[in-house]
Amino acid sequence: MPESVAESRERALVATGDEFAALLHHPSAEVLLALLDNLALDEPQLCLLLERKDLPGEVLEEIGRRKPLLKSYRVKRALCFHPRGPRLVTLRLIRELYLMDLVQLTLSPAVPAELKRNAEEQLVARLPQIPLGQKITLARRGPARVAGALLAEGHPQVLSVVLDNPYLTEAQILKALSREKIPAPIVPAIIHHRKWSISYNVRIALLRQPSAPLGTILSFLPQLTVSDLRDLAAPGIVPETLRKYIQAEVQRRLRSGATPKAPPASKQQ
Repeated sequence: MPESVAESRERALVATGDEFAALLHHPSAEVLLALLDNLALDEPQLCLLLERKDLPGEVLEEIGRRKPLLKSYRVKRALCFHPRGPRLVTLRLIRELYLMDLVQLTLSPAVPAELKRNAEEQLVARLPQIPLGQKITLARRGPARVAGALLAEGHPQVLSVVLDNPYLTEAQILKALSREKIPAPIVPAIIHHRKWSISYNVRIALLRQPSAPLGTILSFLPQLTVSDLRDLAAPGIVPETLRKYIQAEVQRRLRSGATPKAPPASKQQ
C-alpha cells in the first residue's frame, strides 16, 4: 500500500541520511514542513530543498519566518533567487546580499521586476562606499540604472569601461548629460565613443553642453533636421558662438532648398 501523507510526515520528522534526502523531493507541503522541524536538517540539505522551483509557497514562507535558518548566507541568497520567494522576506533580505549577488539578481530573468528594482536601488545606494576596483567591475557588468549612476560619477577609469556596458541605454546617457553639474571627463568620453557619439539624440544633448569642443560638435550639424536646428538656435539653449553656426546652417539649408532630413529611427521611437 502507498504510504499516506500522514505517515510520510511522521517519517520526515525523524528521517536521516538517504531517507531524509529522498523526502526533500516529496510533493506534499505538509511533509516538507515536517522536514524543517527535523533536527537532522542542515544548511546543505535546506539549500537543496530551495533549489526546487516547484517548492510550495507555504514552505518558502515558513523558511522566511524562521530566523535560525536565515543565519545562513546561502539560505538568504537561495530565497532571494527563488522565483516564488516570499515578497516581504526577499525585499528585506536583499539588503544583506553581497555586491555581485545583487548584480546577478538584477540580471536574472526569473526574478520578479519589483525585486530587481530594489536590488538596483541597493547597488546605487552603495556606490559611494564601493572601492574603485569594484566600481570598474560593476561598470562592466552592472544593469542599466547602475551603469548610468557610475557614468554620472565621471571617474575616468570607470568611464572607459561603463560606456561599453551592454546594458547601458541611451536614456541613461541622456540622463547623465541633463544634469546641471557634469564632471568634466563625461562629455569628451561620450564624444569620442564609437557607439554613443553617433546617436542622434546624444548628439543633440552634446550640442547643449558648454564644455563640448566646438570643432567636434560642428560636424554634427549637417546630420540634424532643420526643425531640431531651429530649436537649438533659440536664445539660451546653446552657447552664443555655437548658436551663430547653427543659424548659419539653417540659412544654408533654406538657400539650397534642402528638405528637412528625417532623423534616424532611434530618434523617432
